[in-house]
Amino acid sequence: MDDETAEIELLEQNLNKTRQISQRMTTILNSFDTRLAKLEKSILPLYTSTQILNRRANNIEKALLKIDEVASNQEGIAAEEALILRGPQPGQLPVYQEALERLNASIAFKSDRDTLDTARLVETGAKKLTQLYTKLVAEASTGATPLPGTDISAAPFTPAILGTLRSLVAFMRTLPLPASHPSHPAAPAIMSTLKEAQKGYADMRGTWARKCLEAHGKRVVDRADTVDTIVTGEDFGRWVEMLLSVADEEYKYIKDLSPLSTPNVVASAYNSLLNPILALFSTTLTSLVSLIKRSLHKYAFLALSSHEALLELQPRWDTLLARRGSENAKANELKDGLGTLRSVCLRSFPEFLADIKMASLTKGALGGDTSTSIAEFVVSGVKYMDRLPEVQSAASAALLQLGDGNWKMGEGLQVTRGPKLGDGDEQVILEHFVFDLVTTTINSLTTISRTQRRPAYGSIYLLNNMSYLQQNTVIAPTHDALLDLLSKPTQDAINSNFRTAKAAYFDANFSPLLQMLTDDPAGAKSNSSSARTAVKEKFTKFYDLLDEVLERHKVARVLEDDPDSREAIGEDVVKLVVPSLVRFTNKYREKEFSKNPQKYIKQSAESVEAQLRGIYT
Repeated sequence: MDDETAEIELLEQNLNKTRQISQRMTTILNSFDTRLAKLEKSILPLYTSTQILNRRANNIEKALLKIDEVASNQEGIAAEEALILRGPQPGQLPVYQEALERLNASIAFKSDRDTLDTARLVETGAKKLTQLYTKLVAEASTGATPLPGTDISAAPFTPAILGTLRSLVAFMRTLPLPASHPSHPAAPAIMSTLKEAQKGYADMRGTWARKCLEAHGKRVVDRADTVDTIVTGEDFGRWVEMLLSVADEEYKYIKDLSPLSTPNVVASAYNSLLNPILALFSTTLTSLVSLIKRSLHKYAFLALSSHEALLELQPRWDTLLARRGSENAKANELKDGLGTLRSVCLRSFPEFLADIKMASLTKGALGGDTSTSIAEFVVSGVKYMDRLPEVQSAASAALLQLGDGNWKMGEGLQVTRGPKLGDGDEQVILEHFVFDLVTTTINSLTTISRTQRRPAYGSIYLLNNMSYLQQNTVIAPTHDALLDLLSKPTQDAINSNFRTAKAAYFDANFSPLLQMLTDDPAGAKSNSSSARTAVKEKFTKFYDLLDEVLERHKVARVLEDDPDSREAIGEDVVKLVVPSLVRFTNKYREKEFSKNPQKYIKQSAESVEAQLRGIYT
């Protein structure tokens, strides 16, 4: 217990000491707080005065900086004005752009600078940029044009100039315009300047594209007299295709390089660009049509080939027209050209048939009483049919528009063969036309052969021409595609008339020979003087007629260009004449019609056969 009591007393002593220390600390802190309050009260006026002095010092410093800035701006303005008035220099376009951007910014943020003066300076800068733009476009639209005969898909545009123009146009499109900067004083003037620049671009590029294409188009027309007509038409089609390719490329360029890029403005500028190109198309087509009209018979396939080529390009042309804008939608140069070519094609069919028909009415159509050569109208008719498949699309379209059978208008009637033909009947109407072409040719040949004063020569003429017609159409046409246009009635007409011509040839040339080898009329006494005289006359006339036949065939060659058919006819002639001669000779030799039969039987059957075969070798 004593120990515990001692510990308690010790704790009480420590507690009293702690209490005394706390009281002394509290007293000291209270005294320190009182002193701080007095210090704050005495320092506050000094602090306030110091803040005022600091603000004044800052204001003075800012005023000095502003004075320096104004002075430097005056020097910068003078430098910017000189830069703007001088215009963009080579390699310094970014510097020029930055200067204009600063001027536009000063207007936008209402700086102390005079707004109207700044706007005039911006307008001047825009004009300087458009001058550079126009200069670059002009440089890209001059120089040597592509050589005639080479394929072009675009008017030349050098990559270096193209790159510069693209960066220039990118900045020009940021210039203030009424739509984007309605309060900018220079916006209306800049808009007008850019419109002029864009119009100048369209004019220069259109003229340059025309210049690049012009020599090619002239070459097509100039070569029409020396180049195959269908090939010329195909060349014309390729030229129009090049024209469309150039127009396509120019559309890409004008969208890329137009300072004003709104769709309606681009469409209007593109229409201006196309005007020279389309004028060239119309001029070239007019020259081509004029050439065709001067000799429609000669250039009919040029019209058909050109028409077919333009038909194939019509979808691309429609795309081209859509880019010109709705206000120019009514203009369609290709449609007008197709209409002109179609009218020429429509004329060509009846006129060609009329020319063949007129050939039979022309005096001296045979070329003389002894002419048996192939008629020019037959050769041209075969060539015409042979080439129809090459322009089948255009020909069938034109014939359908003309109307089935109306190509025979020269006969003063309209032919109706059944229901009216339309889309899907292209093959049928071509077959009908070819049938009429063949029958007109055959009729003209028959008329000419029958009106000759020497029927034997007329028969050879008819045989030669019918054989040529048959050989080059039904049997062995130059192009197998012609067979698809020869309907069964057409082939039957050719084959039947060839057989008729062959029979007429035998009748005109060898029937007189065979008549001399016939027996006397019934009732005549075989041993009478008159009978023997008749036999002598028959032998004499037979050999005289044989000499005439031989002489005639020296002048008039039969199927000269077809050795197989000529040999076949020779065999038929031998089979027709020689057996009859053998029978007649054997019959009367035994009856002693003369004491000297060799005087009248001048040649043996073998000799006659050899001479007949000689005609056809």
